[in-house]
Amino acid sequence: MSNEMPATASDLRALAEQSNAWPFEQAKQIVARLKKKPKDEVLFETGYGPSGLPHIGTFGEVARTTMVRHAFRVLTDDKIKTKLLAFSDDMDGLRKVPDNVPNKEMLTQDLGKPLTQVRDPFGTHPSFGEHNNARLRAFLDTFGFDYEFASSTQYYKSGRFDATLLKMLENIDKVMAIMLPSLREERAASYSPFLPVSPRTGVVLQVPIVAHDAKAGTVSYDDPDTKERVTVPVTGGHCKLQWKPDWAMRWVALGVDYEMAGKDLIDSVKLSGKICSALGGTPPEGFNYELFLDDKGQKISKSKGNGLTIDEWLRYASPESLSLFMYREPKAAKRLYFDVIPRNVDDYQQFIDGYPRQDGKQRLSNPVWHIHAGNPPLADMPVTFQLLLTLVSSSNAENAETLWGFIGRYRPGVTPKTHPKLDDMVGYAINYYRDFVAPTKKFREPTEGERAALTDLRNALAQLPPEASAEDIQNVVYEIGRREPFLDQVKKGKDGRPGVSLDWFNMLYQVLLGQEKGPRFGSFVAVYGVANAIAMIDAALKRAE
Repeated sequence: MSNEMPATASDLRALAEQSNAWPFEQAKQIVARLKKKPKDEVLFETGYGPSGLPHIGTFGEVARTTMVRHAFRVLTDDKIKTKLLAFSDDMDGLRKVPDNVPNKEMLTQDLGKPLTQVRDPFGTHPSFGEHNNARLRAFLDTFGFDYEFASSTQYYKSGRFDATLLKMLENIDKVMAIMLPSLREERAASYSPFLPVSPRTGVVLQVPIVAHDAKAGTVSYDDPDTKERVTVPVTGGHCKLQWKPDWAMRWVALGVDYEMAGKDLIDSVKLSGKICSALGGTPPEGFNYELFLDDKGQKISKSKGNGLTIDEWLRYASPESLSLFMYREPKAAKRLYFDVIPRNVDDYQQFIDGYPRQDGKQRLSNPVWHIHAGNPPLADMPVTFQLLLTLVSSSNAENAETLWGFIGRYRPGVTPKTHPKLDDMVGYAINYYRDFVAPTKKFREPTEGERAALTDLRNALAQLPPEASAEDIQNVVYEIGRREPFLDQVKKGKDGRPGVSLDWFNMLYQVLLGQEKGPRFGSFVAVYGVANAIAMIDAALKRAE
């Protein structure tokens, strides 16, 4: 069975036009923009501040923009060229020395210089900016993103921005009128959109501009140390812009059509949009995505180091599961912490499993269609991540061979060679168990009523054949749980009798495994083995004597 869409480009476009999946909603805005102002190529942009290493927010922005770009290509039958520009603000002055770098004293000496003029503390590149840019490119390449890298320093120095910088100088009064109301009185007194790069020290100067000459294309300032008046061109990399005017200038100079930004930049987007319009440009389409929160509901920040890094996520789960996390509800604040990983791993698998059974319209609302640019892989994952975690937990099997022993018995013929992605998941599950499950394992003592129910469950499982199916085991587990205090009078069974509440299954996990949640219990026993499950119940009953 193929997961490819069985439609022509025009059929696919017709379905896409009806879809309300958020990448299509965003792409429709770009289509509408082109109707007003047609162009041959649509430019998508993402920004990166190379004063630090790429992080999970960088991944999210590029992944989401890539999804919108693909949606746009579908809506236009791929007849309009597109490009994703990963733009690095590497001409920014280094404001403070990061905590996570060597040779901090050396960096302290270079404070204020453009990042591409700051020496590389790692000693691997000509500058700190170029080191971090290389890390960004390697990071994006690892995930297979299709992008073009752009360096602010190169664009400024090559003259690529010169025409728009001169336009900014010609319209400096309009730009100041937009910016000044947003600034504190103290900052407004000395504010200029232009930041000269000192010919003497190489530092990006935050100094008042005492004169500007639009015809000559220059600005003048008084050197803060020598008090000497200095005049420099605004072109050729002799000046850079404050970041909000800089953003606007870039949109105009490059013709950016789409750029998203975090919710914390809503006001910045508005101001930059006004400056862009003042320069005769059209601000790009886009939206403000919500920020990520840590386990305490605090905003994640690079300097605090709270929340999850990319490397941490990829120690416990696949890149696809991270893409699913980024796809979901981009305009809702989400906790980005270790406990969200198992759900996203298994939900990704469910979306893959369901994809072949969906019609064309449903497929376009399935996250995996967007994660895999319209061609998701075939489903081939015989067990869930939650089940693997429970297997590791129940058997203390902190090695892949033991886990594969369980899997091979449950699904004969399934091996690390036939299912390499499952083998990856086995490794992820072992890492996750060691770091998060094992340290928090806490077995609960059963009550007298629960002891009786566990004894009955043990005896009922003993009556089953060793190769009993997950469904047969689940039926037994369900039947034994059909007693007080586990009855659910609201939810009736197929035979009209009372159902069984989640309390029964929660008790099994708390008493037998020392954890709050788990997979379907019948599936777990089928993989773990009926005899092993009986031994586990015996051990729990003995502990509780």
